[in-house]
Amino acid sequence: MENVTDRTSNPFGMRPPCPHGPESAVPGYGDANADFHLIGDHPGVHGGGSTGVPFTDSLAGERLQAALSEVGLLEEPYSDEPAVWNLFLSYLHMCRASGDEPTAAEYADLERFFDAELRAIAAHVLLPVGERAIRHVVGQYTAKVATDVDVEGVHATEIRGSGFLVVPIADPVGWDGEDHDALVDRLCTVLAMDYRQTTDLSRFLGTSELYFVR
Repeated sequence: MENVTDRTSNPFGMRPPCPHGPESAVPGYGDANADFHLIGDHPGVHGGGSTGVPFTDSLAGERLQAALSEVGLLEEPYSDEPAVWNLFLSYLHMCRASGDEPTAAEYADLERFFDAELRAIAAHVLLPVGERAIRHVVGQYTAKVATDVDVEGVHATEIRGSGFLVVPIADPVGWDGEDHDALVDRLCTVLAMDYRQTTDLSRFLGTSELYFVR
């Protein structure tokens, strides 16, 4: 299934119950039919509170965008309105928090919006950034137990999930040069391989048509 929309920001019209009102949301941004889905924590951690675009106006965003540009998923090393290729960006909690960070209840309340967006994009490769996003994505979309994950140790590795390939990314604020290079190398490897996890059900159709499902 292909999403038919020309909207780059908030293509599905999400209106989460933000404590500061809907205008304070930093909704998903990018290609609604992307194969790669970059997933961060919340605007207070990974940026975008002033621009409305995830992974902007922050050190984390600058470092991530530079790496993603190097492998061709972004057009420029940095932009407040990045031109994307085959990439969607979003947060677990898309609202600016009422305090320093969202409460457990606020994360739980907005998880349904994140999951709906993730299912709608239906990307093949999930790129969770930072400890909370890594533990959430690995715990929810792979067979691994979230609390068992070595967040630093899984940086730029591959974890096979149910219908997804997960490539965790350590929080860019703490990167050194090796972390940048490791992510670029891993993404180049993934881009060069058949990362789509699909099953051919053509044999059940009784025709010559191909029919692939996730």
